[in-house]
Amino acid sequence: MAKASLREFLRCLPKCEHHMHLEGALSPQLLFELAAKNNTTLPQDDAAFKSPEALLERYRRFTSLDDFLHYYYIGMSVLITHSDFEALAWDYFRHAKADGVAHAELFFDPQAHTARGVGYSTAVAGFDAACKRAEKELGITSILTTCFLRHLPVEDSLAAFDAEDVQESYVSGVVKGIGLDSSENGYAPEGFKELFAKARHQGLNLTTHAGEEGPVSYIASALDNLRVRRIDHGIKLVYDEHLMKRIASENIMLTVCPLSNVVLRCVNTIKDVPIRKLLNAGVKFSINSDDPAYFRGYILDNYLAVQDAFGLSVEEWEGIVRAGINGSWCGEDRKTILLQLLKGVVVEWEERLEEEAGQVNEGLRRQSQEIEVRA
Repeated sequence: MAKASLREFLRCLPKCEHHMHLEGALSPQLLFELAAKNNTTLPQDDAAFKSPEALLERYRRFTSLDDFLHYYYIGMSVLITHSDFEALAWDYFRHAKADGVAHAELFFDPQAHTARGVGYSTAVAGFDAACKRAEKELGITSILTTCFLRHLPVEDSLAAFDAEDVQESYVSGVVKGIGLDSSENGYAPEGFKELFAKARHQGLNLTTHAGEEGPVSYIASALDNLRVRRIDHGIKLVYDEHLMKRIASENIMLTVCPLSNVVLRCVNTIKDVPIRKLLNAGVKFSINSDDPAYFRGYILDNYLAVQDAFGLSVEEWEGIVRAGINGSWCGEDRKTILLQLLKGVVVEWEERLEEEAGQVNEGLRRQSQEIEVRA
């Protein structure tokens, strides 16, 4: 398939994004615009904050997850009003539409906002407004998920979860899931067993970051102690063959973020992300952008990077997208629509590939005839 055709095929696939932090979609340009609007003073002792261009250049030199998180939390300081959160989410949705996203399940960090005096309801109202607008104007359905910060004391997460406005968002259905994020090493999943038991009792969807920088044992702990049905990242899974077989047999989905893994030095290159090993083991996974404004790529960039590294077939891409649809938290009616869209795209592109192959073969045949005539 020609490179241009390949890009268009990958763009047309009806993608479900399951691992995208809304705060991680804050582009340097929008960050500076909101800082000016809200009179927010950015760090004066860091040359990265001289301009959007300088900040973007600094994002190209992250040394670790914690180095990234330092800038991630500073960026949040410009988010103050309902309209700021709506603008942030809407900026993501515009990129998502261009990349062929049909359904998005989006993380946000309540504790990072309430700790600086911004109300939970302010953030949720802004995000929810953008989600509703995206469904109406762009045809993208979405689900909001509260992520709790594992580097903070567990008691903080429990208090945040039990807060009245947080509980109201769960009861109303505006927010439908919980997860764990932030620094992984040293913060094992089992410490949050009580939090996840409460969420499970309320019927919320459960996921957690595990096996990114932390050991593969964190993945097993997340399954056994938190009883999640989804693992965010999970690339260390390939170091435990028994656990990998369990994940495959129990139909647990990983939300893999290839460009993120490279930028944060979890792997050296995209080829080191275990895409082929997961496929061969029958592990279901989706491909996602994580924090696209910081990691130099939205979801289509991740799809293209994976294709460049692994040369996947149309059939393999169909399987990945199908797994993402089936592993989503949306209703069965929405899944049926997305699966029909997927089928239509695959049929169309199989026909195009056959036509392209026929044209190539015809060209080779003519070249052969011309050579015979000259001979």
